[in-house]
Order: sequence, then C-alpha cells, then structure tokens
Amino acid sequence: MQTGWRVGSLFNIPLFIDNSWFFVVVLITFLQGSDPRWAELVGPVSAYGAGFVLALLLFASVLAHELGHSLVARSQGIKVNSIKLFLFGGIASIERESKTPSEAFQVAIAGPAVSLALFIILTTIVSVTTLPPIAAGVVASVATTNLVLALFNLIPGLPLDGGQIFKAAVWKVTKSRAKGVRWAAKSGQIFGWGAIALSAFAFFTTGSLDLLWPGLIGLFILRNASSYSRMNDLQEGLSELKVADAIARDFRVLDANMTLREFADKCLLLQDQDEKPPLYFASSDGRYRGLIAAEDLRQVERSEWEFRTLHSIARPLLDIPHIKEDAMLVDAIKMMEDQQLNRLTVLTPADAVAGALDRGEIVRALAKQLNFPISEAIIQKIKQDGVYPSGLQLGAIAKSVE
Repeated sequence: MQTGWRVGSLFNIPLFIDNSWFFVVVLITFLQGSDPRWAELVGPVSAYGAGFVLALLLFASVLAHELGHSLVARSQGIKVNSIKLFLFGGIASIERESKTPSEAFQVAIAGPAVSLALFIILTTIVSVTTLPPIAAGVVASVATTNLVLALFNLIPGLPLDGGQIFKAAVWKVTKSRAKGVRWAAKSGQIFGWGAIALSAFAFFTTGSLDLLWPGLIGLFILRNASSYSRMNDLQEGLSELKVADAIARDFRVLDANMTLREFADKCLLLQDQDEKPPLYFASSDGRYRGLIAAEDLRQVERSEWEFRTLHSIARPLLDIPHIKEDAMLVDAIKMMEDQQLNRLTVLTPADAVAGALDRGEIVRALAKQLNFPISEAIIQKIKQDGVYPSGLQLGAIAKSVE
C-alpha cells in the first residue's frame, strides 16, 4: 500500500510526497532565505520567497529525473505504479524489472541523462540571457543541483542508478541477473560504509555538523543496498523451489459412499474450531471423486443428509483451483495471489491428490531453503490468517521472478 500524500499524477503516473519532503522544503527555504547575499539583493521577505521557489525547482528536478526512468520503463511494457518524493530525492515504483540487461541499462541511464540535459539547458540559459541577479542565482543553483544529481546517481552501487547500470553490465557478462544484483548490492554496501566512515572521521576532526550529511546519505545507501541483497536472496530461493518442496499432507480421504450425515457427525462436528480444517476428498473404487467442501453440504436440505452421499457433492479435482506438484513454486504463489486463494490442491502427474499448499508451508519451505529460522508459531499464524508477514511479501517478490 502506498504511503504519503498524493498530489496528482503526471503521464497517468500517480505522484506522492513523503512527510520528509516538507521538512526539506522548509530547510532549503530557510537556508537560502537567510543568505545575506540574497537578502541584500531583494530584501528579507523576497529572499525567503526565492528560497521557496528554489526548493520547489529542486524537487521538480528530482521529479524529472524519476520521470526519465518511468517513461523508459513504460515504453518496455512495464507498469509504473507511482513516483514518490522524499527526504533523499525520489523513487519510481515499477511493477517488475526489465527482461534483458540492455533494457535494464536503458531504464537506469534515463534518469541521469535527464538531469544532465537539465544542467546543460539551465546553464545555457544563465549564460546567454540577462536575468535579474536573484533569478540567475536560482537558475544557476538548480543547474548545479542537476549536475550533482546526475554524477551522484552514477556511483556504481545499489540503490543508485550507477548501481543499476553496474548490475546490467554484470548481468550482460555473466548471463545472470542474480549475480548482477549481488555484485551491485555489495558495491553499494562498500560505498555506504565508506561514506559513513569518512563522514565520521571528518566530523570528529573538524567538528562541523555539515559533514554529517554524507554519513546520512551513506546510511541510506547501505540500508537500501542490504534490502536489494535480501530481496535477491529471496528471489533466488523461490526460483529454485518446486511445489513438491512445500506440500502439506493435512488432508483426509473419505469413502465417497459415506452419507452426508455421517460426514457431518464424524468430521465436521468433531473438528477443533481453533484449528484450520483439513481438506476432505472423496474416493471410491480406487479413484478420487473430488473435493468435499463444507459450504456445499450446507446447500443441501438436512432431510436429504441421511441418504445422499459425498459422491453427490464432490467437486471434480480438475474443476477446483489446483496445481501439479512438479510446477515451480513461484507459479503457485502467483496463482494464489491472482485468485485470492488461501490454499491450493496439489495433484500428481496422474491427477491424484498429492497434498495441499498454503502460505504457511510456502514460508516454511523458503526458510528451509535459505536456512533462516522461523518459529512454528509464526507458521501457524500465517496459515490461520492466510497472509504473509509484513516483511516477507512473497506475492510481490514472486512477480519479479522470471
């Protein structure tokens, strides 16, 4: 779910601003408005007004940068969910990544290319036109910021654009997108730690608070590079799993000739209300007749329960949501998310019941694959609630796995 304030849309792309955006606008307005040189040119009130205009133009530059990424991505058939402006700049949220390294490079380079173009255009305007001193100062500041934005984003480490370019290059050479992400994320972590170390050293040797800013940026890079690395691990882990690796055997096979009354008395009434009910399947003559759903039983008049059998309400296996046990797990996750299913029936190649698949078992299988601990209590809660934990949105992650 998108957070922040929606302020409209551009090219049908929703535009959001984070709460931190307001802080930066106020900060830039104050810093520039309190500059004695500006106050001397236009007076204190107008200086603050010019500072406010500068703040808006700086964020407009960031927005143009993100639009560069977004429009190129959309030209590749990728849906752009939103653009969000926040403390450290902006981010374009896209539905999926590019399918090839060359397309990934095009999306990554588009932002810095827009910023560099704005620098050239604005610098030319200042050079060839006669603007009032305060206007020339604002335009020159915006031009310089666009140059810094372009060069800073070309640092070859995720999450920066240079990291995306580095990822595309490694992907091209190694033929592995995962290796590209891993190398670029590691590069981002190195740059992040380097910025933090240099900022701390400079602060303790000079005492200037201004030198803490690169450290904050380094912390931002480090945090996001680590997120890319974790995401890559999850994508790799999911891509290696099949449905058979996550099957749960919590189902029961009943005699298809059992009456509905017997089924209600021996199964439903004895069921623990606090536990997730198992799946019931009806079988006769060595063949599965179908799934038995409690809601189907309730559609039958109670007077008929004494003589009607499970066979009469069984849903054929191929008519219910199902997947084969040799299918990839990511395909099962996508199916469950697209159809809003809490559980899937898993079939063998011969169309017999192999088991069931739910989100709890998916998380259990992934935890085993990646060797990270997760308690049985959390697994059972996922099963009961039918949702992934907030920090493990496998539905979205599965969509990014080709």
